[in-house]
Amino acid sequence: MTGSAKRAGAGSQRKGAAAGRPEPGKEKLSDLRLIKRFTAYYKPHRVMFALDMAASIMISLIGMVYPRVTNLMMKDLIPNQKLRGIVIAGIAVLVLYLLRLFLRYFVQYYGHMIGTGMQAQMRRDLFSHLQRMPFSFYDDNETGKIMSRMTSDLFDVSELAHHGPENILTSVTMFAAAFIYLCTLNVWLTLIIFSCVPILILVAVRYRRDMREAFTARRVSTAEINASLESSISGIRVTKAFTNSEKEQEKFEEGNSRFVEASRRSFMAMGKFHAGSSFITDFFNVVILLAGGVFLYKGLIDAAGYATFIVSVNLFISPITTLIGFMESYQNGVSGFRRYVEIMDLPEEEDEPGASDPGVLNGDIELRGVHFSYEKSGEILHGIDLGVEAGGTLALVGPSGGGKTTICHLIPRFYRLDSGDITIGGKSISGMTAESLRRNIGIVQQDVFLFNGSIYDNILYGRLDATPEEVYEAARRASIDEWVRTLENGYDTQIGERGVKLSGGQKQRLSIARVFLKDPPILILDEATSSLDNTTEILIQRSLDELTVGRTTIVVAHRLSTVRRASRIAVISSGRVAELGTHEELLAVPDGIYARLYRLQFRESDADTAGLSARAGF
Repeated sequence: MTGSAKRAGAGSQRKGAAAGRPEPGKEKLSDLRLIKRFTAYYKPHRVMFALDMAASIMISLIGMVYPRVTNLMMKDLIPNQKLRGIVIAGIAVLVLYLLRLFLRYFVQYYGHMIGTGMQAQMRRDLFSHLQRMPFSFYDDNETGKIMSRMTSDLFDVSELAHHGPENILTSVTMFAAAFIYLCTLNVWLTLIIFSCVPILILVAVRYRRDMREAFTARRVSTAEINASLESSISGIRVTKAFTNSEKEQEKFEEGNSRFVEASRRSFMAMGKFHAGSSFITDFFNVVILLAGGVFLYKGLIDAAGYATFIVSVNLFISPITTLIGFMESYQNGVSGFRRYVEIMDLPEEEDEPGASDPGVLNGDIELRGVHFSYEKSGEILHGIDLGVEAGGTLALVGPSGGGKTTICHLIPRFYRLDSGDITIGGKSISGMTAESLRRNIGIVQQDVFLFNGSIYDNILYGRLDATPEEVYEAARRASIDEWVRTLENGYDTQIGERGVKLSGGQKQRLSIARVFLKDPPILILDEATSSLDNTTEILIQRSLDELTVGRTTIVVAHRLSTVRRASRIAVISSGRVAELGTHEELLAVPDGIYARLYRLQFRESDADTAGLSARAGF
């Protein structure tokens, strides 16, 4: 098999893992399969659910009492002047209504708690699933859209979880009981009224599909607004710095207009459904009025029976009205649950069969014939062969977009290779579990991410079981302990969202302290100081130099001053290793890429750098 064929085969396997499972919006589950998956979430609540349904049935059956008592009064108690019977009947109805009061409270409270419990479990499952998703998922999905599925979508699902079974069960019970009872009053009049039901079913089926599509479109537009808001609010400082508030307003209005249009279509579909179905229920009253009047005129029903029939027919119309109202929550819930399972059905990041925990990794790192491409772009790396000895430092330099950061992402296996292999200590990383591999690697990046919390919590994130003294020692080694102790709240100081209250250098030192605490044998420094000013860079570099001692280190840098002491320097250009050697060896090639980059950065005398170091106290 040729190299290209191998690469194509490996690439298809890597991407084929996702192909076997649906992507959001790519495959639609049938309603039956969707309901089957939905009902599985009732299992932990089955006892309370059964009680809730029993209470709902009792509420429906109590609703049958009033028309029966009305019929009894008009045919017997009132004509025969049975005052005691009238009082007893009234008291009996009141007692049943008091019972229904408590039953309704039970259904409303515990029914909603069942829905909330199911929502919490779905949110828990979704969050756990998101934690195990590969990097590629987050490359293609915006944070705001993911949050929309976890919040507003699942809220509507919980409403369906409670009201759905209750509405269906009570409506069917009332419908059947009403049919039987009305037949006892007059079979033919009952059959005439029930003949209108197929018309209502046709109306529901006709508009149900339009409602489902419209409600799904509205959810998509809601997610887009959330994504836009998340982006705009997170970047508010950039917006203000560039005075682009009007542009952000314009972008928001575009999304808001799409939401309004999607809502208009959904409300139009809902309006047609409600108007059509409500007309059918109104038509029932006309049928009762005319048919009942004819039956009374012909002597086929007496006045008391006719009056009772008019009162009782509400028992028939009520469940139909309930089902009409239920259709809206059903469409909301189903579309929300469908969007939930679309993410849940995406493949998680998985280890290879037989993958094991290698323990502490201290060996050489080697990349052998590594080919890689992101799923929506062409090949990024073309047969990379690189290596660094245990305890040594490999520096990656070269033009932006050449593939340096991609190499850093492949070593901890954030993405899978198209072909080739990466080994540590002679062991392929594909044979290691992702957790054990990443436990051995510490990463310091240019774009430092800090969690909203205290300084202490953010350092502790490096190793959650560390003692306070270990946290303080990590901070000292990162040269930040002295500054932290000058703060009013010390290590308990809140740093704000993404560390907004800290400077760039302070954020970087926190991230370095976090890695000191983790104490990994392998270190990846991806442009760790490129966004800092020269003075801060020199101070941070001192911490990084201490951090790299005794560790196998991969360094990505644009500033060549930070890589001169590296064991080996690789120039990565257009996804290939263009040059490889030590600092002196690469400078000895005057027309080489490294030598040209060096001359470009150091046209001025190195005395400037020496003077800056002296002023910084080195």
